[in-house]
Amino acid sequence: MPQSPPPTSEDHIDRLRAQWARELPDLDTMPMSVLGRIYRLSNLVRPSIEATFAAFGLDRGEFDVISTLRRSGPPYRLTPTELYKSLMISSGGLTHRLGRLEKAGLVERLPSPDDGRSMIVGLTQMGLERAEAAFRTDMANEAALLAGMNPARRETLAALLRELTLSIGERLAEEDG
Repeated sequence: MPQSPPPTSEDHIDRLRAQWARELPDLDTMPMSVLGRIYRLSNLVRPSIEATFAAFGLDRGEFDVISTLRRSGPPYRLTPTELYKSLMISSGGLTHRLGRLEKAGLVERLPSPDDGRSMIVGLTQMGLERAEAAFRTDMANEAALLAGMNPARRETLAALLRELTLSIGERLAEEDG
């Protein structure tokens, strides 16, 4: 199994930081070591992940909708409000995605049993099957992308990223509140 590169290996972010250290020696560029690498990793893996979804006739946003419905469990139905809050998008953005998914036969909009004035969104059988197949393929793809890293170090990295996500989320919530 391939091993992680030694910690002394230089990457793109190290080179950027060295350039900035030369140009602005008084500025601490440590945040680039973390957030710059997260951003770069996102850009590196995005094409592969998007290609996976495209193979199932989906874009990333459409996959997000059907996977949210799939992981909600039977009967695989949510209100539009539950969906757009979970996806962190606007209601207008969700409406556009739902229109495409409904046209493709992957979701259906049904009258709410609790409120005759509203609708719920549910996966069709084809949507359920497509969501599961796309997710299984995506997880295999992502596992392959991580295969070059030691499993214990992956767990450590996941824990550190969770800590960072929670910390940043709390800080931003404080700023908003």
